[in-house]
Formats: sequence, C-alpha cells, structure tokens
Amino acid sequence: MLYREDDGTVPFMEWFAGLPSKAQDKCRLRMERLRDLGHELRRPEADYLRDGIYELRASVSSMHHRILYFFHGNAAVVVSHGLEKEREVPQREIEKAISRKARYEADPEGHSHEEG
Repeated sequence: MLYREDDGTVPFMEWFAGLPSKAQDKCRLRMERLRDLGHELRRPEADYLRDGIYELRASVSSMHHRILYFFHGNAAVVVSHGLEKEREVPQREIEKAISRKARYEADPEGHSHEEG
C-alpha cells in the first residue's frame, strides 16, 4: 500500500516515475520481498531507522535508493516515499515519514493508495 497525501498525490509514485529503469526494477524487487517477508525482511535489503520508520535499500551503480515505510497493524505495509542518499538518510526525510505515519494512522482510508 502506498501513502496518499490529502490532495491525492502519491509521493512514492512521483519519485519512482523519475528513476532509471534499472533502479525501478531493483526497487520493485525490494518491494516484492517486503510484501512477501514483511517484518522478517532484514539487512542488507531493509533496516530500521527510528520511531517506527524503516528503509528498503536498493543500490544501482553508485546511487543508493531508499524507500521509507512503516507498518500498520500486524500485516499492512505503507510506503511513505523514496529518496537517493549519500551516507545516511537525512533526518528531515525520516521526520517526513514520521509525519505521514501519524496522518495515516489518524485516517487510514484517506491516506491509502492501492496499486491496481
């Protein structure tokens, strides 16, 4: 499931659409692994950041792509957004994901985008 803003935009999809095809393929593979393994997915594919926010890790050449996500309930995964990073995920990006998580938890239906 993808996070949707109040205005209907889906930050992850906007970011993903701008990636080169190899990066899209690698990110898609990581998301499939997350769908299949959920909480069991670990490094090097995923890692816990803080405050309920996790990252999916996909690197192509020297570009490090990260997809920030959180869990809702026991099974649902909600993807907040994606980014490219150098050394570490910037704190402002983690804060953005924390804010989206809070908005999602307050109104799951209003902030859900299901891919068709």
